[in-house]
Amino acid sequence: EVQLVESGGGLVQAGGSLTLSCTASGFPFDDYYFGWFRQAPGKEREGIACISNSDGSTYYARSEKHRLTIRSDKSKSTVSLRLDNLKPEDTAVYYCAANKRFYFLTQAMGKLGTPGLDYWGQGTQVTVSS
Repeated sequence: EVQLVESGGGLVQAGGSLTLSCTASGFPFDDYYFGWFRQAPGKEREGIACISNSDGSTYYARSEKHRLTIRSDKSKSTVSLRLDNLKPEDTAVYYCAANKRFYFLTQAMGKLGTPGLDYWGQGTQVTVSS
């Protein structure tokens, strides 16, 4: 079955860093593009980072670019997201998504709402304490 499994979430102090991972299975990793989204309690889902497996291009939510790093490891079918200088406002469920068209991932960056992408993970909770 198709699976996107997130890991690496947890509790971290403000100012710290955290790396999330998304491992894909059940579909050809190299034929899809990947993104990360977050959803805070009571708010809409927001696109924050995406990456192209074809040329390595990356896009980030404009306001968060300096604190985010997305990377793809094709040998492990895994996409990671490093979050630096974490703030309490970063507390949210973080979701991994995969899509056959990169354009729709790039268009979702910095925007609120859940786009109709091909595959979604179940999310991993990140809680930032002050």
